[in-house]
Amino acid sequence: MNKKHRRLVLILLLLASPAVLTGCLAAVAIGGGAAVGAGTIAYLKGELKSTEGYSFSRVWAATVKTVEELDFIVINKVSDAISGKYECVTADNKKVHINVKRIGDNITEITIRVGTFGDETLSRYILNKIQSNI
Repeated sequence: MNKKHRRLVLILLLLASPAVLTGCLAAVAIGGGAAVGAGTIAYLKGELKSTEGYSFSRVWAATVKTVEELDFIVINKVSDAISGKYECVTADNKKVHINVKRIGDNITEITIRVGTFGDETLSRYILNKIQSNI
């Protein structure tokens, strides 16, 4: 490889490195943030996920209270000591799925999906109500 080609390769590598490093750092930040603990919220592929720094029983109780306050029609509700699921319908016939899962002693994950493709606004509203009831 001559000097001109080496310089071109070096320039291309230098130009590509910020994009590659940014992607890696973003993955570490997202993955690391979720692994570290509570307070992470992400909306991806129609589903809102939140990690809360509270026990499962406390978050589940807040979820039950929220569903009651919002007057959702409950189609199915199941729970045990480590997880709970709601399948409900809103007054305008939107299906709502709320899953609550124990991750650790004081770490609980809430997952909310509205309809088939998701509704971020309504999902965040439901999450805010749950958080205010905790």
